[in-house]
Amino acid sequence: MVKSTWVMFAVAIGFVCVATVAPAQSQEGVTVVDDTAFQHRQRPLAVFPHDKHNEKAGIEECQACHHFYENGKMLPGESSEDQECSACHSLESGHNPRPLMKAYHDLCSSCHRQKKMGPVTCGACHSQ
Repeated sequence: MVKSTWVMFAVAIGFVCVATVAPAQSQEGVTVVDDTAFQHRQRPLAVFPHDKHNEKAGIEECQACHHFYENGKMLPGESSEDQECSACHSLESGHNPRPLMKAYHDLCSSCHRQKKMGPVTCGACHSQ
């Protein structure tokens, strides 16, 4: 009885490790755009199947979306994919070049408009 309890405990610990470490290593499980800074949402999360999106758009470099700035200059070859956008962009303007929501919308919709593909209206991304 004691041995089976330890086995179950070890399996549970293993599951927790896989469930928390695996997503940090890859964004293939990402299906929506989410940021913990948004506590009171006006719309549903934006639907965003990360890998499918990047494959269809031909995006191979993480920096295309996950840019990184230092002293106001974007550092080529550097990426911020291990951080939420709110790590640099705050909800309110003032301390950064773009407030968080504007940063998301500018990045996504400007690329969609430039490439003449992808959704650009609120409801097309923020669907139920």
